[in-house]
Amino acid sequence: IQNDILKEYIARGTYIYPVRHAMRIVTDVFAWAGENVPEWNTISISGYHMREAGSTAAQEVAFTLANGVTYVQAAIDAGLDVDRFAPRLSFFFNAHNNFLEEIAKFRAARRIWAGIMRDKFGATNPRSWMLRFHTQTAGSTLTAQQPENNIVRTAIQALSAVLGGTQSLHTNGYDEALALPTEESARIALRTQQIIACESGVANTIDPVAGSYAIESMTSSIEQQVQTYFDRIEKLGGMLHAIERGWVQQEIQNAAYEYQRAVDAGEATVVGVNRFTRENDPPIPTLQIDEALESRQVERVRALRARRDRQLCQQSLNRIRDHARTGANLMPAILEAVENYATVGEIASTLREVFGEYRETVTL
Repeated sequence: IQNDILKEYIARGTYIYPVRHAMRIVTDVFAWAGENVPEWNTISISGYHMREAGSTAAQEVAFTLANGVTYVQAAIDAGLDVDRFAPRLSFFFNAHNNFLEEIAKFRAARRIWAGIMRDKFGATNPRSWMLRFHTQTAGSTLTAQQPENNIVRTAIQALSAVLGGTQSLHTNGYDEALALPTEESARIALRTQQIIACESGVANTIDPVAGSYAIESMTSSIEQQVQTYFDRIEKLGGMLHAIERGWVQQEIQNAAYEYQRAVDAGEATVVGVNRFTRENDPPIPTLQIDEALESRQVERVRALRARRDRQLCQQSLNRIRDHARTGANLMPAILEAVENYATVGEIASTLREVFGEYRETVTL
């Protein structure tokens, strides 16, 4: 760590270097996996959490793909061949309520990423151009009021992801605004996917909505909005600088505020919340967690630490620390630590000693 600069940031109450150290960990994974597990999906580049925090569809695509660009550039700068690591990249998106917009969002993301990989990074392997992605339905749209309505919301969201070309899918339980899903709600979520896959016929045609004026125009509109965000990010010096300055976070916060304001004002309808409400919703059964599970898990970890070879474990953690400081690939040291029964918390704490811990700051 550059000590003088680090001291300056600590004095200002900020600590941003861990954002950049995360890039180091990612490129280490790319390099190690390319040699040892070439068919493994090395990373899931996520936009889900940003959409859950309140971003728009265009922001979700823009910020997720901008993160992807940053990862790819970091790997190329580290000397990796783009056509060796890019085919194993994967993405993770949210499926929200606006059915047609969500379909267009997924199609726009695929088209934009293919262009980035071909034109910006010069990838020649068609598999490097593919935006392979997992989708999860939107937890933030689920309501505690009239929770059965969430079954319909989830079905619509799941269908948009399928029509948009998702490779895998997670459907939320209808009771997740209240508690962890029960076995019954998880089964309904599963059956939702199975009905779409086995009864609807939508999976039998590649890009079944292609040619629709509404879909095609929305796809192009989202693509244009994303390009506007890309231009702004470039002016800010790239995605890392945009995050460090708090610009990305502020954009998401502004979008979240505007949506909530619209809901509160009745300009945006949430069925069962600000329209079509009813008094005294009957309660639904929710999952109850046995509080004793926590203490039993703590005892399991204590027992593991008691029976493992403490010396070997500590040597492995020391090796992680040394690799973090010297720039050697972290993966062999991390795997050795896992084999010697170091916990995830211990491994993370060791990396934190060298890399520090991120503290968000806004310096706009």
